[in-house]
Amino acid sequence: MSSIRKLIGQTAIYGSSSIIGRFLNFLLTPLYVIQFSNEQYGIITEMYAYVAFLVVLLTYGMETALFRFSNENKNNFNQVYSNTLFSILSTSSFFILIVSIFSQDIANLLKYPEHAEYIIWFGMIVGIDAISSMALAQLRLKEKAKKFALINFLNVGVNISLNLFFILYCKVNHDNGYSNWIIDSLYNPEIGVGYVFISNLIASIIKFLALISEMNFSGNFDFSIIRSMLKYSGPMLLVGLAYVINETLDRAMLKEILYSQYLESGISRTESLKLALSQNGIYGANYKITMIISMFIQAFRYASEPFFFKDEVNKNSKETLSKVMNYFTIMLVFIFLVITLYLQLFKYFINNPDYWEGLNVVPILLGANIFLGIYTSLSIWYKLSDKTIYGAYISGFGVLVTVAINFLLIPKYGYLASAYATLSCYGCMMILSYFLGQKHYKVPYNLRKFFIYMGSGILIYILSIPINPTQNLSLLQYGYHTFLLISFLILVLIIEKPFSKIV
Repeated sequence: MSSIRKLIGQTAIYGSSSIIGRFLNFLLTPLYVIQFSNEQYGIITEMYAYVAFLVVLLTYGMETALFRFSNENKNNFNQVYSNTLFSILSTSSFFILIVSIFSQDIANLLKYPEHAEYIIWFGMIVGIDAISSMALAQLRLKEKAKKFALINFLNVGVNISLNLFFILYCKVNHDNGYSNWIIDSLYNPEIGVGYVFISNLIASIIKFLALISEMNFSGNFDFSIIRSMLKYSGPMLLVGLAYVINETLDRAMLKEILYSQYLESGISRTESLKLALSQNGIYGANYKITMIISMFIQAFRYASEPFFFKDEVNKNSKETLSKVMNYFTIMLVFIFLVITLYLQLFKYFINNPDYWEGLNVVPILLGANIFLGIYTSLSIWYKLSDKTIYGAYISGFGVLVTVAINFLLIPKYGYLASAYATLSCYGCMMILSYFLGQKHYKVPYNLRKFFIYMGSGILIYILSIPINPTQNLSLLQYGYHTFLLISFLILVLIIEKPFSKIV
């Protein structure tokens, strides 16, 4: 119990800044959907999908490798950390250079030929963020919680402030015919959604500057250390890339498949692209609602990875893994129920009725995130046992599921197919990870409790009032949904008698 209390504390400390920060960024969604068209928001959705992919590519699993090798070389931490930074700094700098040189070619490929500057900005964002991620990982290892939180809040605060300045102040005033020297000097209406990207870039640079003092290059360059870390992190790169593919490929495929489908039906290229981006924007905006559960999963991952590596030496470490999975499942199902039972309120985060037609994908994507969260907890087995290649196998299978379902069903079902593809992908990965883990690193998980909580969550959702995007629930109906939510909590308290002792 003391180990679990420690993990809960670390989740709260290291995860709170990420949860609050991402939630504040999430609140920018209503601003975007009001100020930009579906087509323009589709550009934002697509570009950030590529950023997520590239950040994973540029960190190539070195964050997890840093946790593993630092734990094994406690007396030689500076040497391990310095070589990690050497490696990431070199590859990120090379990436920024290549992207800048070929920015126009990449822009043409993405069908944004007039905005090559987007490519340069994003190249800088992902390169800088990759370097910063290693310094943040070092803060987590050394448990510098306050500095970790402050830097994350600084990054988010700068990003949000600049978004509000450029979009809410400059754009709104300019669109309404008002102008002054600030707007005339700093705002160009032709940049449009580019100000979202500029804000992010400036915030990333400031975060990097704040982390410079944590970038310790005192150790000597030692390629043997890098080679050993790369051997461990190589499969983790594949795991990370597969995760991003599973999270973001649906939006890229949605755009391309629908674009081709509209063209084949005789619609002009311009109108086809506009319609495809519009559907992408609707899907992306509703996907944002599910970020609430994603933020909790990220908080858990921030705390759990370094924790489980350190806790591995304890003889009861596997029992701790089992108990953590149990409580983690409870929280995931609870968040799922809160959002689905009160979705008619959460829809106002997308403060534009034009996007509400996509609300039916939210419960599906929330279910997918439950599977992802459980997989995240299960996946620690191949990291602790140094069998990271299995993570690559599992993730690769998930990619095949994602690609196959999207390719086959998007032409008929549109973004609904993408939602079910995500659900199927993470469901398969969760099941595969469990059975392979039990073979190679057996953990005594309590499956009875797992199925009770998952089953009760599904049953309560079935008993809830179906989603109607154009209508709100009455006070009586909200009362009924509150009763359903309380019923789940009562079930938890009846089953988890020791649960209240650690909260």
